[in-house]
Amino acid sequence: MRHRLLLFAGVAVLAVGPASAETLRDALVRAYSTNPTITGQRASLRATDEAVPLARADGLPSAAVDARYSEDFQQAANQFFAPARSVTGQASLSVPLYAGGAVKNSVRAAKTRVEAGRANLRGTEAQLFTDVVAAYLNVIRDEAIVELNGQNVRALEVNLQATRDRFEVGDVTRTDVAQSEARLAAAVGQLRGSEATLIASREFYIRTVGAAPESLEQPPPLPGLPDNADAAVAVALENNPTLIAARRNSDAAGFDARAARAQRLPQVSTFLGGNYFNNLSSQNAGNVSVNSGSGASAGVQMRIPIYQGGAPAANVRRARALESVAIEQVTATERAVIEQARAFFANWQSSLRVIEAAETQVSANRLSLEGVRAENSVGTRTILDILDAERELLNAQVTLVTARRDAYVAGFALLAAMGRAEARDLGLDGGPLYDPDVNYRRVRGGLWDWSDGARAAPVASSTANTPAQTPVVTKPLDPELQRGVDTGPANPDR
Repeated sequence: MRHRLLLFAGVAVLAVGPASAETLRDALVRAYSTNPTITGQRASLRATDEAVPLARADGLPSAAVDARYSEDFQQAANQFFAPARSVTGQASLSVPLYAGGAVKNSVRAAKTRVEAGRANLRGTEAQLFTDVVAAYLNVIRDEAIVELNGQNVRALEVNLQATRDRFEVGDVTRTDVAQSEARLAAAVGQLRGSEATLIASREFYIRTVGAAPESLEQPPPLPGLPDNADAAVAVALENNPTLIAARRNSDAAGFDARAARAQRLPQVSTFLGGNYFNNLSSQNAGNVSVNSGSGASAGVQMRIPIYQGGAPAANVRRARALESVAIEQVTATERAVIEQARAFFANWQSSLRVIEAAETQVSANRLSLEGVRAENSVGTRTILDILDAERELLNAQVTLVTARRDAYVAGFALLAAMGRAEARDLGLDGGPLYDPDVNYRRVRGGLWDWSDGARAAPVASSTANTPAQTPVVTKPLDPELQRGVDTGPANPDR
């Protein structure tokens, strides 16, 4: 049984919050149902399913009826006894008996490619969910950064006003005012840049999820993460869908090579045929031939290839070369999976360490800012010291929210590399999960030539009517990142 994550266990817990709040699980469910990347991959898999009945059809009976009506407008002189009008009909049935293993191996190759297609669909799910997680956390991060920059601007505005007041009473110089003005202008520019980044993140969220982000809740913790890189690699080598797909494609290429060798072997089939003709009484009176008749025949036929210009050998060599390509692709994919698992594990661990350091840095910088302001009030610190302390605190806070985002995304990407970040792993029960076996069972044994299936129609939702996003943030900052606005230097005259 595949490992099942409890990432979204306890739906009631995740539902707690404002009615308009959106959880990560909500975003994943919506993307799973409406994202065009995954709906397109499902359609691609359905096309791959059809390769099985196509391969099997070469080994099944085939029947045909030919009919012809002809009328001579002018007869040649030497065609005196030929009928002027005639109707002919012929029915035939052919049943292959032996094709040198071509049909059997072609069917095996087709079935194996269906397995590869299902693995590719799993990989598409995992990649889509990784993109959704990244988009979700990007919005949360960038909203926090906008709020932090706005908080910094408000603090610098208060600081500038206090500095101007002190300049008027001669407590500071014009240089102090200029420094405050320059730092405020830089903070405003930084705020505008962070707002543009937030808009871009929200638009990417719409592209990925299919709807505008509402008030996004913090995501739940990621369970099931490995203790070390070796454990991650071991699971990835067994469960990674891209690697599984490469292995199945390699197996299918081997069946293709076997099918190619069958071109040099005899082929045996049985046949049954019947014919009918009617001259429609169009023969001359002197012609005593019958005007109509019928016949039937049956038998066995064998085709033994003797020489085909070297084509069979070329096809076998090509199939074997393609099999070698597929084998090497397995090794290349395996290397990539190992690299991803180790890199994502390292990124996850690194981000956790950055979070710890950033939390300490934020706490220390907050105390430092308070101390610098107090020391400035007694003349032992300059305005520039205050401005530098403000900037260091902002940078530490931005580092913290960025590291939290990076840790979560890296952790989820690690789960995806391990093959544990797909719909069934995440328990997305917002609707019936897509079952690729349903379509396969429906078409694999199809014998009817007139079963066309449903017409192609769009499944994914359009985002054309989604309004353009703005940088407005309505969700308050995390309390540990908040600080009072009135943080200007103390007025010694108070």
